[in-house]
Amino acid sequence: MDIEQLTAFDRVVREGSFSRAARELHLAQPTISARIQTLEQAVGGPLLVRSNQGVKLTALGVGFLPYARRALAALLEGVAAAQEAQRGLRGRIKIGVLGSLAENLLAPALIKFQASHPTVECYARSADHLPMVELLYDGVVELAIIAWPCIQPLATDLKPLLHFHEPAPFVVPHRHPFTTQSGVTQAEISQSETRFLLLRWWQITPPEVARLAAHARFTADVPREIAVYLLREGHGMGFFPRAYIVRELQEGALVQIPVVDLPPLYRDSALVRLERNTELSPAATALIRCVREQAAQLGLLATT
Repeated sequence: MDIEQLTAFDRVVREGSFSRAARELHLAQPTISARIQTLEQAVGGPLLVRSNQGVKLTALGVGFLPYARRALAALLEGVAAAQEAQRGLRGRIKIGVLGSLAENLLAPALIKFQASHPTVECYARSADHLPMVELLYDGVVELAIIAWPCIQPLATDLKPLLHFHEPAPFVVPHRHPFTTQSGVTQAEISQSETRFLLLRWWQITPPEVARLAAHARFTADVPREIAVYLLREGHGMGFFPRAYIVRELQEGALVQIPVVDLPPLYRDSALVRLERNTELSPAATALIRCVREQAAQLGLLATT
């Protein structure tokens, strides 16, 4: 049995007539009769009987009718859901992101996406680079924002969809003595009484940062959340990807200081998926567009 047969059966019962059901469904009456006959063969007996008063249900039809209507409702709901999924209005998206890009890049993009796609379920995970790559290969997420290029030897089938080129400036607390200067040197950073915070923003720490950490009078290797707290309280300084501290910079809690004898540092990342996966759903494509717009607004979107 199929949706057309169940629809014909339900309509004949509602109209009490084969001819009226045919008109309502814009079909020829023999087509309705053939569908009912095929359905009766499937259930093992007559469902309807014709009389001078119209069409009536048999005992088998009375027992079958509620199940037929429930099945028809489920089938119609499934068809509607599939059609909405084709238009990006239904479905589920699983996306992962580097913790340092979760709040200011992905979260606003998700808010914008959910406003236009409220019936799409979003599953998001935040982690460091290596755990995020594992989540992608394990199928826990279908899209992931990771450090790029990915240097893991077995990660050979990653397809970048968006590239991000993010400044990683040197920042200090707003009351730090360096804020009175137009710039600082590496030697001044190394000799400062303020603790230099060594953070794992990159897959491989830039040698310039590693040298500063090695020569600094005081160094701390701490998680990024603790690092921001130390900065706010005046107990640290270091290089931070701009998206992670954009709010603190806007509020004036942190100050960006140029390092005059050091080229600008950047952290590159990308939104990727596995090449072996099927094509992106319309909903996933819409979310990627929202991420692109947010990255452009933050000045992170790479042009190439």
